[in-house]
Amino acid sequence: MARRSPLIVALAALTLVVSCSGDDTTIGTPQGSHGGSTDDSLVGDSVPPNLDVHADKPFPAERCDANREAGTITYLSGFDFTASASILDVQVAAAKGYYEDLCLDVELKPSFSVDNYPLIAADDAQFASAGSFSEVVDFAGANDAGFVALSVEGRTGIDALITKDGAVPMIDDVQGTKIGVKGAITPSVRAMLAKAGLVLDVDYETVLLDGFDPMVHIEVPGIVGFPGYKSNEPGRLTTNGVPFKLYDPSDYDIPGSFGVLYTNLTFLQEHPTAAQDFMRATMRGLADAIADPDAAVQIAVDNINANGNAVFVTPEGEAARWAVESALVVQGVTPSAPLGLPLVDELLNEVTVYAQSGLFGGEVPLIDTLVDVSVLAGVYDSDGNLIWPAG
Repeated sequence: MARRSPLIVALAALTLVVSCSGDDTTIGTPQGSHGGSTDDSLVGDSVPPNLDVHADKPFPAERCDANREAGTITYLSGFDFTASASILDVQVAAAKGYYEDLCLDVELKPSFSVDNYPLIAADDAQFASAGSFSEVVDFAGANDAGFVALSVEGRTGIDALITKDGAVPMIDDVQGTKIGVKGAITPSVRAMLAKAGLVLDVDYETVLLDGFDPMVHIEVPGIVGFPGYKSNEPGRLTTNGVPFKLYDPSDYDIPGSFGVLYTNLTFLQEHPTAAQDFMRATMRGLADAIADPDAAVQIAVDNINANGNAVFVTPEGEAARWAVESALVVQGVTPSAPLGLPLVDELLNEVTVYAQSGLFGGEVPLIDTLVDVSVLAGVYDSDGNLIWPAG
């Protein structure tokens, strides 16, 4: 029997009640990166009214034809097929046929977030999961590519600093130490340390770690700890009885995000209805995953096992992962800020704080072209209900 808390049931009901509104509905008043109105040229606003989706009418035949013209849409996951935001929702939507219902041919491929950017930039894939909005912004500068974030499911950071028991009694004690990283230190951990006056490569160093096993990483000599995801490593260490201390950036008022879905500007401009309906189906998958976590996690576990389980996850671990992430995703959801809708003011605050920590070359980046609120705003009505066609 699936677990269903009252909060989850209420949220699912709020999100999936259909309305008679079309795609031109405005959710709240999205603000641009400099406090003005969102750019009127955003692609999500370009869908002609005759192709609008209405809850009391069948899916428009012309829109179906337009979606089929997009061909195969390739989605790249951010961490294999784990039960994570911007990964699990896509798996659920695919398993339940929501993409097919909207005339979309979607192919899911397991991947890792940092590997996805060049493929999206080249339009070799059309959608991908990102670790955070700041990660998208950072790689956008590195790739000189037209990345566009269409949803931000987690409106807080998911990463934290995990330190060996007794190694870092106070955050200041990171001074003069080494931190293990999987590629690079995560943005909100770096910002948290910067707020404490600790500058990367000046006050502490990073060293590369192999693999993804926290049981191995906690034993690596010469480091005091490593960044990890609040939905993964802490639970695994606790289950195995390994003591540690966790420094959560949110406890230090560090903003963040996770569970980001993004595309490239080429695909968005050439196939606006397909892009919007991919997001429509994905948001329905997200609501389903929140309402029925057991069934959703089973879909992920089956996909992971079919793919060889290269990241060595367990059903229990994936259930725990989604329990943490889904609870964070539902925080702050309102009719004017429904599931996944990017909140531009919060994203601007995120990149501003991270720039102060040295990310983005220390300069606050312009994010106007890196997020399109209108695409996802168009799949919800004014009460925050998902618009799904009849039939």
